[in-house]
Amino acid sequence: MSGIVEIRDYTIDPDRFSEYKEWAVSLAAPWLKANLDVIEFWMDDGMEAEVSGSNPQVSENGQPNVTWIIRWDDKETREAEFRKRMAHPDWQEIWAKHPCPDGYLQMNARFLRPAA
Repeated sequence: MSGIVEIRDYTIDPDRFSEYKEWAVSLAAPWLKANLDVIEFWMDDGMEAEVSGSNPQVSENGQPNVTWIIRWDDKETREAEFRKRMAHPDWQEIWAKHPCPDGYLQMNARFLRPAA
């Protein structure tokens, strides 16, 4: 594999998670998978997280409960394409149906290259 992956982790307000999940599964994920090179879209199902290490710390917002990974050629392509896709009228229509756009307690995007 060449290029990069973008790993997007979201911590959605647990009190709003079920309504977010319904929207994401029925509207957001299908569109994102059809319009971006989404490797997969994962959601928490109640399994307890494991945190370890020499200085483990969990955000005051809790563990991320949504993760999706997108494949890109490079960071420059991501910068141009992601903005363009999020501005697309079809995505804007889906986003307008979002039941809790203020429910994102935290979002983290990481960009990684293959190790070998």
